[in-house]
Amino acid sequence: MKKITALFLLLVLCNACGDYQKALKSEDVATKFAMASELYDAGKYSKAIRLFEQLAPSYKGKPQAEKLFYMFSKSYYNTKQYSLSGYQFDSFVAGYPRSEKVEEAAFLGAKSYSKLSPAYSLDQTDTYKAIEKMQNFIDNYPESQYIVEANETMKVLTEKLEKKSYEIAKQYNTISDYKSALVAFDNFVADYPGTTYKEDALFYKFDSAYQLAINSVYDKMKDRLNVAKTSYNNLMKFKSDTKYKQKAEEMNARIDEDLEKFKI
Repeated sequence: MKKITALFLLLVLCNACGDYQKALKSEDVATKFAMASELYDAGKYSKAIRLFEQLAPSYKGKPQAEKLFYMFSKSYYNTKQYSLSGYQFDSFVAGYPRSEKVEEAAFLGAKSYSKLSPAYSLDQTDTYKAIEKMQNFIDNYPESQYIVEANETMKVLTEKLEKKSYEIAKQYNTISDYKSALVAFDNFVADYPGTTYKEDALFYKFDSAYQLAINSVYDKMKDRLNVAKTSYNNLMKFKSDTKYKQKAEEMNARIDEDLEKFKI
């Protein structure tokens, strides 16, 4: 009985495979469309894509084109081909603005671009694009069923840019480019006022100002010591019990000591 069942299943699979190959080679678009739809419904997206790719050029403007391009876009998304799904969903939204699927398509298009966003240490061009797309979705569909996920995605993307900006500023401090560090930390705090890295940023800005001051030529030292003193005060104003307190106070004592020399 088991052998008969196995043989039956094998025959069914072979027949299905044969039908698929016939559809690929067929000149009849209706046959291709029917097979592509069947494969899509069965979750066999990679096979469906091959047929959608054949059908797409000839289906534009036809009554079933909306359904085809929705399934085509979704198939790319479900097979994690996010660059292609993003493009296809964009095209769908532009081509079918009154479709009942347009809201979902707009969200999945933006989501596709977010999937292309790399680690924070890499170039963030795709992250900026993803933020733009997701913000457009949020603006256009503020009451969407996808709005919670959209906002969560935006949070992840912006935090990635935030971390990259912080790490760049910190890197300037690490390589002793203190002038660039001061500018970078000022920009970072201005761009991300509520950042979780604010305490760290304020300390490393202070450290950059301190290092620049104590290693300055005499003519520039007083002004730079005062800048460092201000940075210290800003850190303490933000968090008086900072985790950097001991080191910061030691540095500040050196600043006060050096400033005394200019009172003579």
